[in-house]
Amino acid sequence: MKQKMSITLASMLALSLVVSACGNGSNGAESASPSSSPSSSASAPESSAPAQEPVEVTLAGWGSSPEEQQLLQQVLDEFQAKNPDIKVKYEVIADQYMDVIKTRLIGNEAPDVFYLDAFEAPALIDKDVLEPLDGYVTPEFDLNDFEAPTVNAFKGADGKIYGFPKDTSTLALFYNKKMFADAGITAPPATWDELQEVSEKLTKKNGSKVEVYGLGQAPELARQMFMIQAFGGKLVDDQGQAAFATPEGEKGLALVVDQHLKAQTAGQPSDVGSGWGGEMFGQQKAAMVLEGNWAIPFIQSNFPDVDFGTAEVPTVNGKKGTMAFTVAYVMNKNSAKKEAAWKLMSYLTGKEGMKTWTSKGFALPTRKSVSAELGYDKDALRGALVAGSSYATPWQAGPTLPTVMNNFNNQFIAAYTGGSSLNEALATAQDTANKEIKAGQ
Repeated sequence: MKQKMSITLASMLALSLVVSACGNGSNGAESASPSSSPSSSASAPESSAPAQEPVEVTLAGWGSSPEEQQLLQQVLDEFQAKNPDIKVKYEVIADQYMDVIKTRLIGNEAPDVFYLDAFEAPALIDKDVLEPLDGYVTPEFDLNDFEAPTVNAFKGADGKIYGFPKDTSTLALFYNKKMFADAGITAPPATWDELQEVSEKLTKKNGSKVEVYGLGQAPELARQMFMIQAFGGKLVDDQGQAAFATPEGEKGLALVVDQHLKAQTAGQPSDVGSGWGGEMFGQQKAAMVLEGNWAIPFIQSNFPDVDFGTAEVPTVNGKKGTMAFTVAYVMNKNSAKKEAAWKLMSYLTGKEGMKTWTSKGFALPTRKSVSAELGYDKDALRGALVAGSSYATPWQAGPTLPTVMNNFNNQFIAAYTGGSSLNEALATAQDTANKEIKAGQ
């Protein structure tokens, strides 16, 4: 996982992807094992078949922290030790990752296996450039061990699976234990009504200026999509058209806007000079924030004196909800080394490989058994994040999501800051998004 989720992913899918249907596509270019030695006899002259070179499988991903890079290399070394007939060539694409991947797909020069964020998956699946993986899955792979939302994020409209998630993070409620104790609050809020009540107790003002918000908010679609759904709203319809400007969608979002503008017990990081929610919380300018697993090592490293806990996101309208940010390994449909590529993928997303990859807690497993084996499901800080995996909404909504997201974010921030009413902002965002979607068809 990337240490901090970037929500400005929008424009990357604007690149048109017209992938050539040509390409080798051969499935038999690799051999599963070196040639056997010939049987010996006293009369036969000494001879042996030449050793076969290992099949080279290319793997591409984006950059991450040195610690994560070390972990990945450890997993790859373990895989190659168990599969000496396969050599993995790993490449880090440091900048403009998806643009590079799409360009290489167009030129039939893409890697055999590569990272794919759930946000980007629908567009590539629609372009028919990914290998469907259902036919490779064996009972031993234990498909049911995955948290369902993380696998469903990489299913196509045909119901086939095009990627298996390497890791994930949901959102959880981070809360400052000292601030809670000072305010006489004995437990984190379990419902949104309770969240609003404790936010008022935790907010600190100097005159009319808020110095500490009860809740730090991120007024952007990637963090608010589940709020649209809380009262029965939806982000897009079955045709990929924006469909959030409804009374149901507005009701959930009004909870966010009203807490900022009316109650003034919630604010965004820029209101207090912070860059993002984890920093806002670490600087103790917010007593609570909704953040992901990436915030845990960040806070512990940069703000070691802050004593904090986590809890599941409070229920809204009696329903549990959170977001899931997940990344999968996918296979290039034009790979000439599909058998070897699947061996690599099945190890990386299998129980053994995933255990090593997630062992340090930088990212959370997508397999229930691995979470349990590593103790994350009962961990004081990560347990709430793991619990949310079973009901989380993946950060994904079809190939039109970048257009929908851009327009939503542009208008929602206006409503959040009081520049327009929420009703007007949502109507404008939906109308503009759908015009752009129609123009691009």
